[in-house]
Amino acid sequence: MMKILQILAIFLVMVFTSQCSQEEVQNTPNDSSLNDEMTNANKIKDTLIEAIAGDHRTEKYKDRDQYRNPLETLSFFEIEKDMTVLEIYPYGGWYTEIIAPALKESGQYYGAMPDPNSSERRKTAFDRFKNKLSENESLYGNAQAVPILDNTKISLDDNSVDMVLTFRNLHNMMAYGTAEKMLEDWLRVTKSGGSMGIVEHRGDSSIEQDPKAVSGYVNEDYTIKLAEAAGWEFISSSDINNNPKDDKNYEDRVWRLPPTLTYFAREGRPKVEGDDLKKNLEIGESDRYTLLFKKP
Repeated sequence: MMKILQILAIFLVMVFTSQCSQEEVQNTPNDSSLNDEMTNANKIKDTLIEAIAGDHRTEKYKDRDQYRNPLETLSFFEIEKDMTVLEIYPYGGWYTEIIAPALKESGQYYGAMPDPNSSERRKTAFDRFKNKLSENESLYGNAQAVPILDNTKISLDDNSVDMVLTFRNLHNMMAYGTAEKMLEDWLRVTKSGGSMGIVEHRGDSSIEQDPKAVSGYVNEDYTIKLAEAAGWEFISSSDINNNPKDDKNYEDRVWRLPPTLTYFAREGRPKVEGDDLKKNLEIGESDRYTLLFKKP
């Protein structure tokens, strides 16, 4: 009888062990899926590094990498090589020269510029950017310029992009009174679960936010509230582009710092010179926050 009970006990242990092993296999993440994700992340990182170091970028643009931290910033925004990415107001294409080559093989880049039919100046800017892309197809692939109609509406279909990015542009939209409507329209063109990345000149939180952002500085909490009011969900912030040296001189505005080095608030908009120039060069580019949002 004792022997039968021993055999039965051994059998039950074997059955239990087998069930646990099966559950472990079922609950273990698919190794192939994890490897694919890691491979994709490495591929986009390698492509970004290659683009950042590329000969197509001028030394003047490369000198700004120390302040703009493009690899770290785009990695924080979780850009992927097969995404459709919309950049707002790329103008000279500083970030275009990095993002578009990284998406060339399996993604899509759009750069949204002011409507070229609204003024001759805007037409010149739009055509310059459009030609930059079309004349360098081997570098940028099918990257395209798209107009912003009525200063707020992106000429793209609903739910058509994975990511919207804008770098130091929110203060301009606030100045024009279009920030709220633009944030809403970016939500419209973004797919459910898609993301938005914003980099902006960080305001002094002890100073009440000017709705027109005349100084160029925008408080971080103000930006988050604007985005949330438009329907975006705030995910996280990063200190990648922080610069504690920025003395937040509201009177002389953010453009007193590199690369502009101009006193926009003074008559004739003179360039920064003398001791002020030395001081502002030592400060470097402005203190900036880096924010990630998602479309619910």
